[in-house]
Amino acid sequence: MVDFAIKGNNILTPAGLQKAVVVLKNGLISDVLKDLPPTIDVEVIDIYDKVLMPGVIDPHVHINEPGRTDWEGFDTATRAAISGGLTTLVDMPLNSSPVTTSAAAFDQKLAATAGQLHTNCGFWGGLVPGNTGEIEKLIAKGVLGFKAFLTHSGIDDFPNVNEADLRKAMPIIAKHGLPLLVHCELSTDEILATGDVRSYQNYLSSRPAEWEDKAISLLIRLCEEYNCRTHIVHLSSASSIEPIAKAKQNGLPLTVETAQHYLFFNAETIQDGQTQFKCAPPIREKENNDQLWVALRDGTIDFVATDHSPAPPDLKLLQRGDFMKAWGGIASLQLALPVLWTAARQRGFSITDIARWLSEKPAQLTGLSHQKGQIAIGYDADLIVWDPLNSFTVSEELLQHKHKMTPYLHQELYGVVEQTYLGGLKVFENGTISQLNAGKLITPFMK
Repeated sequence: MVDFAIKGNNILTPAGLQKAVVVLKNGLISDVLKDLPPTIDVEVIDIYDKVLMPGVIDPHVHINEPGRTDWEGFDTATRAAISGGLTTLVDMPLNSSPVTTSAAAFDQKLAATAGQLHTNCGFWGGLVPGNTGEIEKLIAKGVLGFKAFLTHSGIDDFPNVNEADLRKAMPIIAKHGLPLLVHCELSTDEILATGDVRSYQNYLSSRPAEWEDKAISLLIRLCEEYNCRTHIVHLSSASSIEPIAKAKQNGLPLTVETAQHYLFFNAETIQDGQTQFKCAPPIREKENNDQLWVALRDGTIDFVATDHSPAPPDLKLLQRGDFMKAWGGIASLQLALPVLWTAARQRGFSITDIARWLSEKPAQLTGLSHQKGQIAIGYDADLIVWDPLNSFTVSEELLQHKHKMTPYLHQELYGVVEQTYLGGLKVFENGTISQLNAGKLITPFMK
């Protein structure tokens, strides 16, 4: 029995945008047709000129539960997700307490999702010094891969690894074919922040691009040595684009993401004291960020992920404007699609590009490309309907995040998400969440 069908003039299939009818049955896409034959008697939803696209997959989200639910939590994060068309998240292993660096901690993480998982969610395990013995235990529990830092993470119980730690872990991770995600900054004592702590330029200088470049060079070398799937998170340094491109040309299993804020904002427009813009690596100059767009266009950068990293407003020190002591992280989960589309449309990119960066390529990193990220027969009916021509202004009232502080407040953004479907079930429509607790846990064992 077919559940229903969605027809429209802008259905995003692997062949591109086209007029089509998508037939949904038992939570899956059962067919994609040019027209619905009269032999199929089914309810048809006509979206006319709106876009039907695979749901957004964000593999870089800090949900912070258990232990720091006052920062975000599964309930608010996944409400924000479906409101923004995000049908699958992957939670980072730090900022929760305990951090997800052991099988026992992972069990606590899974237990914390009960009754408040409103979109699909998978999990990265954490790699820290001394937990090599937990890697295969975490894999057996169902993590999708591992995350490590090469500089201080901001959380003392999630310390950074060094080259020796990576050499112990990468052969194990490579044996299981999972990705290692790395925050690439190698700090030194050569450049220290001095001067006005409210100065954005001062903060930018304190985390130079050379830190990223040095770390990425190390990761490329180890990726080649161990043939371990290696993923560079939130690339901000354009000077690393060329060595990344060469590594990919040489066939290394290397992938790269950047974040919306490196594409939407530029250092030149951030005023002193505006700590809502603080993140690490920092938002760099326009000339640098323009090169990130070029690398997205040619595929050197694979996709875009939010690095949603919220915190209570008092930790951002907005009144003091102290960039050196404020929490580094940008809240943007619900805005992933419209932020990227607003910036991309100004540069001549297409909706097909958006789907590749937000759906198709993230599905590949997470091992879900056989069932998510495309509108094709047999794929999960995780879908969104959105209007690329309509705009809205970001307000606190609109956001489902626990805390409403974000540098995107009051920005006019294009791309209004009108409907979100999880497994063929409508969970969001026109500003209203219509179904809660429809999310599923995502593991590599899914069929």
